[in-house]
Amino acid sequence: MADLPITLEAPLAERLARALDPEGKIPRALDALGPVADRDVVLVGGGDLRSGQLSEAGARVSGVEWDDGRLLVGDGSADAVVGCWSVFRGVNPRELAEADRVLRPGGRLLIVHDYGRDDVSGLRGDLPEYGAWGRRDGPFLAAGFRIRVLHCWWTFDDLETASSFVGAAFGEAGIALASGLRRPRLSYNVAVYHRTRSETTTPP
Repeated sequence: MADLPITLEAPLAERLARALDPEGKIPRALDALGPVADRDVVLVGGGDLRSGQLSEAGARVSGVEWDDGRLLVGDGSADAVVGCWSVFRGVNPRELAEADRVLRPGGRLLIVHDYGRDDVSGLRGDLPEYGAWGRRDGPFLAAGFRIRVLHCWWTFDDLETASSFVGAAFGEAGIALASGLRRPRLSYNVAVYHRTRSETTTPP
């Protein structure tokens, strides 16, 4: 799931993977905020798509999963830790401490989530990503993260392809949106929350 913002059956997931952010704004932002080029990067819960994008940006990528609240990599082994959508949901102090354990001094934690205020959020309903998480008093910014908002797209080959996808993936909400589409793409805003490794973290 961490390659994509939503869980879909394989055929639909493949269609979304081709359509999501064809301009490559997400991997470019990760490199700009890391950077990741020529760095050791731990990708938490990611798949082949995100790992491949980071590798293309010049990162040395290690993919890991949470294991009973731990990341199974050594202390100070990474220049950046990256998580997208399905991990670091909100701010869990133990998860941040674990990320800081893995990071070298000056290392960067980069977390990708939906931001909302776009076509896609209208399909998915009321999620914390679309409100509280991006506020100044929300969990990320209050915990010392900064935010970069990326104005991305889900771009399809043509209007018919876009309409059939949103209808199949989102049911009645997708069909309603498709009836008003005038171009084969949906606006999609992404937040990259970023912070530098804390030097005062208490081990988990």
